[in-house]
Amino acid sequence: MSLVDQQPVAHMMDEDEVLITADQLPAPIATTTEASDKPDFGPLSAKELQDKRNEFRRVRVPPHRLSPLKRDWLKIYSPIVEHLLLQVRMNPKTRMIEIRTCDETLDAGAVQKAADFVRAYCLGFSPEDSLALLRMDDLFLDTFEVKDVKTLNGDHLSRAIGRLAGKDGKTKYTIENATKTRIVLADSKIHILGTYQNIKIAKNAISSLIMGSPPGKIYANLRTIASRMKGRF
Repeated sequence: MSLVDQQPVAHMMDEDEVLITADQLPAPIATTTEASDKPDFGPLSAKELQDKRNEFRRVRVPPHRLSPLKRDWLKIYSPIVEHLLLQVRMNPKTRMIEIRTCDETLDAGAVQKAADFVRAYCLGFSPEDSLALLRMDDLFLDTFEVKDVKTLNGDHLSRAIGRLAGKDGKTKYTIENATKTRIVLADSKIHILGTYQNIKIAKNAISSLIMGSPPGKIYANLRTIASRMKGRF
């Protein structure tokens, strides 16, 4: 082996090459201009979040609900104007209830809540039951027909609707109390008001009745479900 090969590698480097480690790098200079250039915005209020344009909703009133609407107009008008701070009027020419926001409206979603409240009343729910849509955020409306479950015509359809109502409305009240929902039977249409889970339970019970299950079996299943719900809460 030659003497050149025995020399360490460090001695074989060129004179212009310099090794610099990470510890020898200069520290970055902190600039205060970057922090000062960032804008500082305060939180917006609910009124500032609201769009400058007025939100508008129309709800059509069916003919069979015009007379009850005249009787219960104060119960419909008061919560919309006093609590939601909206403007509402009944247009007799178009038979529609018109709702819109104004400068005093604080909640951006108030107009949709009011529209759902009026729509529930027009479907046949009482003003007290419909008012729950304004007070609670987890309530929904579900509508379906008897023919969506089973195709029935003539007397078969009438008997199915009769099984849903029961004698003096007993079956309907039992389903409502067990599932904590409200049900409206409007000819072959069925409207259910409640939470998502409770609507599902009531819909299953109604579907079983339409398919021909005896009411006694439905009552037993509802008692089991009601006891399970009490234990859960």
